[in-house]
Amino acid sequence: MSGHILLIEDNEQNAYLVSYLLQARGWQIVHALDGPTGLALAGEAVPLMVLLDIQLPGMDGHEVARRLRSNPTLDKVPIVAVTSYAMQGDRERCMAAGCNGYIEKPIDPDTFAAQVERFLEPLP
Repeated sequence: MSGHILLIEDNEQNAYLVSYLLQARGWQIVHALDGPTGLALAGEAVPLMVLLDIQLPGMDGHEVARRLRSNPTLDKVPIVAVTSYAMQGDRERCMAAGCNGYIEKPIDPDTFAAQVERFLEPLP
């Protein structure tokens, strides 16, 4: 499978909304409920991007981001944290773990897809 966005999100309602919004724009979504599954899926088929919840069971999103960045095959894949962690310093912790971007929950259905697509544009 190629040309997909990997969504690592344990909340089914959040996953449904994100998938619905992005699929409506033509994106293919592959969903993982936890970090280890997400890492395995990313290793099987390199995604165009990873949308990553931070508060995950077992392995938090910071650790998932660090592991993605340590894999030479995946180290250039954009990672965007999509999280309810919105306290001072949370954005910086996400970026330090290897994320390229940060989108706070609750997401805005009117702007979310455009926010995500900005990270898919080729870098100069």
